[in-house]
Amino acid sequence: MNYEFDSAKSKSNLDKHGLSLADADGFEWETAVVREDTRKQYAEPRFEAKGYIGNRLHVMVFCLRGDAVRVISLRKANSREVRSYADT
Repeated sequence: MNYEFDSAKSKSNLDKHGLSLADADGFEWETAVVREDTRKQYAEPRFEAKGYIGNRLHVMVFCLRGDAVRVISLRKANSREVRSYADT
């Protein structure tokens, strides 16, 4: 999978969530539940994926740009998200 992201946003994500956007490279897509993020009108379709990196569930927000996944945010899933993932 080809990932891209803004380096300043990656630093901000690291400060806020303890994860660099480069950590998306370990995202296990075969475990992912993906839905479109329709909370706002974005300039391009935006998606939220819940899936594993190692033994921990994570949430990644991303959009598709050509052949690349443009990572917008990456963080550990909270307990509510873990429960909703388990219910799928």
